[in-house]
Amino acid sequence: MEFGELNEVAQHKEFGVFNNAELVVGIAVPGGASYTRKEIDKLIDWVKRPQVGALGMVYVKCNEDGSFKSSVDKFYDQEDLAKWASTTGAKAGDLICVLSGNTNKVRAQLSALRMEMAERLGLRKPDEFAPLWVVDFPLLELDEETGHYHAMHHPFTSPKPGQLALLDIDPGAVKANAYDLVLNGNEIGGGSIRIHDKETQAIMFKHLGFTEEEAKAQFGFLMDAFEYGAPPHGGLAFGLDRLVAILGGQETIRDFIAFPKNNSGRDVMIDAPAAIDDEQLKELSIKLDI
Repeated sequence: MEFGELNEVAQHKEFGVFNNAELVVGIAVPGGASYTRKEIDKLIDWVKRPQVGALGMVYVKCNEDGSFKSSVDKFYDQEDLAKWASTTGAKAGDLICVLSGNTNKVRAQLSALRMEMAERLGLRKPDEFAPLWVVDFPLLELDEETGHYHAMHHPFTSPKPGQLALLDIDPGAVKANAYDLVLNGNEIGGGSIRIHDKETQAIMFKHLGFTEEEAKAQFGFLMDAFEYGAPPHGGLAFGLDRLVAILGGQETIRDFIAFPKNNSGRDVMIDAPAAIDDEQLKELSIKLDI
């Protein structure tokens, strides 16, 4: 069920939902054309849950006779829908599920739907392991509410070599010198190459909205240290509990955490949090009886 980006074959008709979307993308669900309208409605309700966040879903049934039946037949003809099937790799008997909207949000929403359908159809194989590296993270992410950029990873991650000048031209296009190790769709480790010189760090702070005074007040110790030289450095941190859970064929890490918490937030293994006596509260200048 690979993603098929449909902008070129779906944004040429008078369908505002798609025309106003940054991304229109779909997947082909094997054998899904047999779903009843009630089953499809339940699927639409599933993607509209707060946990997924989609506003709705367009679907296309790929009938065995080669024809197509969609929820947007009013706007798209059989030739249009055939192009959707070609782009998503759909075959006769499949169901094309299409989401649209903001690129990052829609990709996450369709990913959740794909995982759900793979689970329902028994396509996931917990005894097979498919590792990969993710290496092209954006360095900065635009906050739509404030209009300001913030660090995608953290403000000390260096940009990829040769992309520093791009910060002044197109900050959103700069890639971070960061990397994640993913196993079966789950991140099991991540890290980055850090900024190690004062000038680059100052440029980064500027693009994150820090004035020179603010950067000095909050990170002066770091900037001062860079004046004496720092070697290029980076690292990788593993999520051992997640890795062991995947190797054990499990979806949740609860049974693999060294000190798990219960629903009340207590650690029953070490009986935490424990009561604090008055002397400890006084030492920390904390008062409870306000």
